[in-house]
Amino acid sequence: MKTKKRFKWMRLIRNIILSAGAILLLVMSFNWLMTRYEHKQYPAWGRYVEVKGKKMHVYTKGTKGNTIVMLPGLGTAAPVLDFEPLINELSRQNKVVVAEPFGYGWSDLTDEERTVDNIVEELRSALRQAGIEGPYTLLSHSMSGIYSMYYANKYPDEVEAIAGIDITLPQAVEYFGESVPQMPGYMSLIAPGGLARMAAYIIPSEIVPIAESGTYSAKNLKLTKILTAWKAYNSNVVNEANQIEHNIRVAQEMAYPPDLPVILFAAEADKSKVKADGKSNITFYELQLRNVHHHKLITLKGHHYLHWTHYKRIADEVNAFLRDSLGHTGSLSGK
Repeated sequence: MKTKKRFKWMRLIRNIILSAGAILLLVMSFNWLMTRYEHKQYPAWGRYVEVKGKKMHVYTKGTKGNTIVMLPGLGTAAPVLDFEPLINELSRQNKVVVAEPFGYGWSDLTDEERTVDNIVEELRSALRQAGIEGPYTLLSHSMSGIYSMYYANKYPDEVEAIAGIDITLPQAVEYFGESVPQMPGYMSLIAPGGLARMAAYIIPSEIVPIAESGTYSAKNLKLTKILTAWKAYNSNVVNEANQIEHNIRVAQEMAYPPDLPVILFAAEADKSKVKADGKSNITFYELQLRNVHHHKLITLKGHHYLHWTHYKRIADEVNAFLRDSLGHTGSLSGK
């Protein structure tokens, strides 16, 4: 009797495993078919250029004024869509460019390591291939603050100004005495496994921007969910996350060049996160700007993605700063 019961439980466990495997296979197959269909139905908004044998998507809007190149934060699945309200505002007076990195938006995935050097060189190549002439104002969000600082130090003749939205800088880890987190490799299965697609439709509030109604069009939000299903936490994003420690080490001794105009937007310091010694994100930014002749630091209430809700203020401040920074020096502050 005991033997029969044991075989019964074994069959039950086997059937559960087989059923789960069959469901997973169906979900993956459905996701693969939908992704192929969607790529045909929803073509890229910009143009493709070839970088290291892969296609990189470059989107531009506006034809006059400064050339502003926007760099997304780590894991922002669809940079062009995420930045769209800010792009629309800035492009009234500037030429705005988003070269979506490999693993993001409509760009391909790559086998290249996501080191700061590779990311910056790929960006430079994409801009050249697209015929976008410098010098550039680099407008970075979050983790790409490291890339813009590296770019400005390595190729100073190509960068005329820096703008940053709640950016990460290589000196932050040492300043706050923190460690660099790692992203487990299995996260790269989220998109191909269909989990990102399920999340985009079951819990869209975790996928789409948190903004006032009308800020993002229905078309934009629909595409954001679709591109999240394609690209969320793919192998390039996971590799980029796990290269943070390396990228910090490479750029740690760098600083903003004194003669380079820099404007930063920071989320207001959360009192609960201010260190016992008074250190906060604001004091950190102030330290990084200390030796920059022409700079401005603006604090805003809101989410880490400040451009979701403050895109008009950010555009106005960037435009004014770029006008004032031409041939001028001096420290500025604003709130």
